Amino acid sequence: MPKISKSSTKKTKTKTKKVGVAIKKPKKIIKKNSVKEKKAKEPIKISKNYTPKDTEKYMCDKHLSFFKIKLTEWKKELVRANNEALYHGSMDDNSVSADVVDQASSYTDKTVEMKAINRQIKLISKIDQALLRIKNNTYGFCEETAEPIGLKRLMARPVADLCISAQEKHEKEEKVYADD
Repeated sequence: MPKISKSSTKKTKTKTKKVGVAIKKPKKIIKKNSVKEKKAKEPIKISKNYTPKDTEKYMCDKHLSFFKIKLTEWKKELVRANNEALYHGSMDDNSVSADVVDQASSYTDKTVEMKAINRQIKLISKIDQALLRIKNNTYGFCEETAEPIGLKRLMARPVADLCISAQEKHEKEEKVYADD
């Protein structure tokens, strides 16, 4: 019987050696991954009076940060204006007139204000989409053709997602289907 017990201990020793080697290998891989994660992109600082130039590389980090700042400030302004309009519009609800003409005029004014607020809400969602494209590094390029939209167009309309030729094509298609 002693012979059987000796052979069983030898097998156990070899198994522990293999397990020890297998555990060491993943530790090395984890160390390599942690080094790569430490590298992070620092934010670009630009001056307040900076404007993108055609001589710079198209949609470089400066351009993207400029448009990000422009879009976020525009969004804040729109949200503030909408909140004020809604607050002042709710204040006018208390004045109920007995005159039917005055009531109709008030109703028309509120309808116009609400349409303007709805347009601004749609614009805010377009600004959010543009900010998402900046985050994904697709801002400034046409969604249909993947060509550069152009700095002049983006300065005039920062939420533009189509180049001029694609926008013209889109508008022509809208006109055709609107006639039906």
